[in-house]
Amino acid sequence: MRNGWSEAWSAHATSCASDTAPVTAAGRILVVDDEPYITDVVTAALRFEGFSCDEAATGPEALSRVRTGAYDLIVLDVMLPGIEGFEVCRRLRQEGDRTPVLFLSARDATQDKVTGLVDGDDYVTKPFSIDELVARVRAVLRRTGGGPEAEGRLVFSDLVVDALTREVWRGDRPIALTATEFNLLAYLVANARQVVSKAQILDAVWSEGFAGESNIVEIYVSYLRKKVDCYEPPLIHTVRRVGYTLREPRP
Repeated sequence: MRNGWSEAWSAHATSCASDTAPVTAAGRILVVDDEPYITDVVTAALRFEGFSCDEAATGPEALSRVRTGAYDLIVLDVMLPGIEGFEVCRRLRQEGDRTPVLFLSARDATQDKVTGLVDGDDYVTKPFSIDELVARVRAVLRRTGGGPEAEGRLVFSDLVVDALTREVWRGDRPIALTATEFNLLAYLVANARQVVSKAQILDAVWSEGFAGESNIVEIYVSYLRKKVDCYEPPLIHTVRRVGYTLREPRP
C-alpha cells in the first residue's frame, strides 16, 4: 500500500514544507492512524493549509487526547490497535462529544461506508489524494460550523457559547446570563472535561487578587446551574476539595 500513492503523498509534503507562503490558524485537528508515514504526510499537508494538528496512533490514545483537549475535527483511521475507529467515535458520542469525525479506511465495502457516514461526518477510502482530503476536511468544517467560520464559538454537548455575540444556548433554547455568569461559563467550556480549582476560576474570571466574598465562585456556580443545568443532562459538576468541571454525567 505504501508504494505509488504514498510516494506521491511524500512529494506533496516535501513541496509544502519548502513553500514560504504564510500560514494562519484555521482550526485544530487530531489525526489518528497507526501507520506513521500516513500520519506524517497528512499532518504536514494540513499544517501547511493552516491547521494545528495533534497525532495519535491507537484507539485508546485517541480517546485520551479528545477527552483532555478540544478539536474542530478528528481524522480517524478505522482499523486501529486497541479500539477500532468506529468504536472510538461511538464512545465519544455516548459521552456527549460531538466533534466532527472524518474516517479514513482501506475498507471500501458499502456497509463500512454507510457506518462511517452514519456514525461520523465523512468517509474517505485509501489510497486518496491529499488535495481531496484537504477539500473534504474543509467541507466537513463548513457543514458542522467548525474552523475559522466558528471563531469565538465554544461548543460542548448541546451547549453553545458565542464569545462574539455573548449569547448562550442549550440546544435551540437561548439562556440569558449576566456578564460574570457568561465569563464563568465560557471559562468552564474552554476547559471542558478538565477540573479547574476555585483559585484558577478567580484568577480567570475575577482577576488575581480579588478581595470580595470568599465564596463568590460557589455563588456564581449555583447561579449557572439554575440557568444551564435546569435542562438535562446536567453538565456542571463539583469535584470535592478540588474545584469544578464541565462534562457529561458518567453512566
